[in-house]
Amino acid sequence: MNSPNRTDDAPSPPVTRPLIQRLLLGATGLFLLAATVLLGCRALGGDGITPVPQFLAFLPWLLVPSAVALLLTVLLRWRAGVVWALVVVGAGGWFLRPYDTQAASAAGSGSGRTGGAAPVMLKVLTSNVEYGQATRGLIDVIRREKPDLVFVQECEFRCVELLDERIPAADYPYRNVVKASSAEGSSILSRFPLTDAARIPGLLAMPGSTARVGDRTVRLQLAHPLPPIPGMVDDWHTELGRIRTFAAAQQTAGAPLILAGDFNATRDHAAFRAVLDAGGLRDSALLAGAGRTPSWPAGLPRPLGAQIDHVLVSDDFSVRSARFLDLAHTDHRSLLVGLELH
Repeated sequence: MNSPNRTDDAPSPPVTRPLIQRLLLGATGLFLLAATVLLGCRALGGDGITPVPQFLAFLPWLLVPSAVALLLTVLLRWRAGVVWALVVVGAGGWFLRPYDTQAASAAGSGSGRTGGAAPVMLKVLTSNVEYGQATRGLIDVIRREKPDLVFVQECEFRCVELLDERIPAADYPYRNVVKASSAEGSSILSRFPLTDAARIPGLLAMPGSTARVGDRTVRLQLAHPLPPIPGMVDDWHTELGRIRTFAAAQQTAGAPLILAGDFNATRDHAAFRAVLDAGGLRDSALLAGAGRTPSWPAGLPRPLGAQIDHVLVSDDFSVRSARFLDLAHTDHRSLLVGLELH
């Protein structure tokens, strides 16, 4: 006869995970949720609100913590989490692919228009000297590399004076200078004859010029929109929108275009991709195989950081080289590109 107190057939109580596992599961879930929001904004073509634009600048680095999250879900035997982490890792890898594909295509087929007269070779340098602090280093780079066109951001009063004093007018007789304090000043230096053109409106000066290069007239435009720091994301969108409008108008006009500077945006920002699309522009660093070389913050060792300094060109140009150069006393690396104008 069975005892009424027998409990052999009673269900086992659920096993409770140790505290450390529960904490790891919670942290992994929160990370995967944040990563999903970030990748969702990237997939939907929006930059979102703070902190999405700030984190989008470093989107390629999302793969590292995503891989760690995948490993944790496996070790913790969280089946749904494994699937979730695989999707996040796959999506992060996918958003690297289009840029690599474009670069490989450009490298294989060549870029720019061909035929006609021999192309004009030229070198373009863009540099953010951080409130003028890196001007002396920039002068050394100009003397050593001898670029034909120089775009300088955050070139305040002393920066302008040093460029006038130490860069001979005989070497760069043509200049478009906006004198202002702090980060608001900008300059374009040229070996080619310049004519001032309309600026793009912005809190930080964005001067424009036309240059006579060989037998062609090239539109030059310096870009320096506000950064997407908290409280200024709307202004950042507005100023990148003005650059997009300018780029679209230039594509309609059909003149060769060089649009260079500190864009405070990467190709993972929808607002920056809109500039590329509207103007039919190509990123020189990408075409030269340096599409993921970081330009900011320069204090981090490569390859850490984000590429926010760009030289964008119309398809009148072929891109032959691109190098990011370290300067002391600035948080940006300078970008030197070699171009051919057809």
